[in-house]
Amino acid sequence: MNLDELKKGCEACRKCALGSSRKNSVFERGSRQAKLMLVGEAPGGKEDETGIPFVGAAGQLLDKYLEAVGIDREEVYICNILKCRPPQNRDPLPEEQEACMDHLRAQVRQVKPRMIVCLGRIAAMRLISPDYKITKEHGVFQKKGNFLITAVYHPSALLRDPSKKEDMLKDMLRIAEEYKKIKEE
Repeated sequence: MNLDELKKGCEACRKCALGSSRKNSVFERGSRQAKLMLVGEAPGGKEDETGIPFVGAAGQLLDKYLEAVGIDREEVYICNILKCRPPQNRDPLPEEQEACMDHLRAQVRQVKPRMIVCLGRIAAMRLISPDYKITKEHGVFQKKGNFLITAVYHPSALLRDPSKKEDMLKDMLRIAEEYKKIKEE
């Protein structure tokens, strides 16, 4: 299945209750040939309205970090584990995550990124390790399969706790450094 077919499948998906409560399926943004993939946990309100990931306040902050470290947002691929917004932006339930994992796996297979950055604790726990501790392990790279993978604070966490912004900048600078090496290969 190509990405357009996969997107249509997500729009029709009803594997969990969120498929009935969403306004839009939120599938992707960015380059489908990206070497860098950013994966968040689930869409928020603005994303549900537009069908585009990371366009709200957290997305605007993410854009500023990408720009600050010299990464063009249009050359990266951005998506979420969940394609539908949980009510009141609550954490995605394990069964909701599981319902969407095949979609995310297919996105990864199609895009073939070399680096994956998990945006926040939920994505890190799902893609790196179930016992991942974002406050202790953020910005630490590891090789997992064919990918270089790391996690950073979710931009919405930075909006709630600005004291983490300096750590985020350091992590993003390391990501930009590793990304540059990948682009040069």
